[in-house]
Amino acid sequence: MGNSLGVVAAKEADFMIHNLLKLKILGQEVYLTTTHVSLLIICVALILIALVARIKLKDTNEKPSRFQNAMELVVEMLDGMVASSMGKKGAPFRNYIGVLFLFILFSNLSGLLGLRPPTADYGVTLGLGLITFFLVQVNNIRYNKFGAFTELFQPIPLLFPINLIGEIATPFSLSLRLFGNVLAGTVIMALVYGLLYKIAFFWPGILHVYFDVFSGAIQTYVFCMLTMVFIGNKIPDKN
Repeated sequence: MGNSLGVVAAKEADFMIHNLLKLKILGQEVYLTTTHVSLLIICVALILIALVARIKLKDTNEKPSRFQNAMELVVEMLDGMVASSMGKKGAPFRNYIGVLFLFILFSNLSGLLGLRPPTADYGVTLGLGLITFFLVQVNNIRYNKFGAFTELFQPIPLLFPINLIGEIATPFSLSLRLFGNVLAGTVIMALVYGLLYKIAFFWPGILHVYFDVFSGAIQTYVFCMLTMVFIGNKIPDKN
């Protein structure tokens, strides 16, 4: 009896993971899912906001609008965050950190609009982690040259395996932290609406404030902050 009830309850909970279209590419079946749709919507929204902001900033004849003031405030906030964490070393990375922050934040908040948060898919967060890992290693080699490899044997050669694992673990630790927190919120909200749908009227909004807004913003900040710390640690202060 308990098992049958569990099956029925599981069918009612919607985790928003759906295959929308099946394509065949090079003999392989590829599915267009709700995650891809959410990614497309978020990317288009960010591009449109950027284009409108650029047009507004180029028009120096008109009085600055509220939208322009808001965009300038966001840019100043992101630049300040990079400067406070990385100092002068962060100047070349302001654009990347800014885009990363906005993309993750919009992705985490997309659940408020009924979309499946792309960051609840490990394929998305792993990709972000790998980009950060690539930047970390490129700048390590760029600034430290051969020292980028010899540091793996510090302070003693016996620690080489541990140091190597620590470097390789960077993208996985970043991606799993973001993925786990966002997925947990998505699963909990799906269970609330699926199992308590008869009484889920207004009070789930409080849970959305925590899981989508508060937790989403915190995880965005943590991911970007760790990215800046990892990159900054590889760049000598004299640069």
